[in-house]
Amino acid sequence: MNKRLFFPLLIVALGIAPLARAETPQFALVLQNHRFVPAELQVPAGKRVKLVIENRDPTPEEFDSYDLRREKVIAGNSKGEVWVGPLDPGSYSFMGEYHAETAKGRLIAK
Repeated sequence: MNKRLFFPLLIVALGIAPLARAETPQFALVLQNHRFVPAELQVPAGKRVKLVIENRDPTPEEFDSYDLRREKVIAGNSKGEVWVGPLDPGSYSFMGEYHAETAKGRLIAK
């Protein structure tokens, strides 16, 4: 490839990459007292989304969802990210596996 074309194309490509990431919807979930807040979260159907989960408990928790086919251990007093989708419209349950009796939630894709 011609060097005069390579560098302008590289600059354009590097400039487009942050824009693509900025368009990804992010949603926050907090885990506190072994419960998810909010317990129900609406997300756009047909889009890949990032869930940012903040574990405010001192103990680890595993975000687990059979519906979403995702598992992620999040250490105590830390954050973790879980990518899901694109999802069909509907309801998708999730839980904290280590405290399944209290740490329950649901994603609603609309």
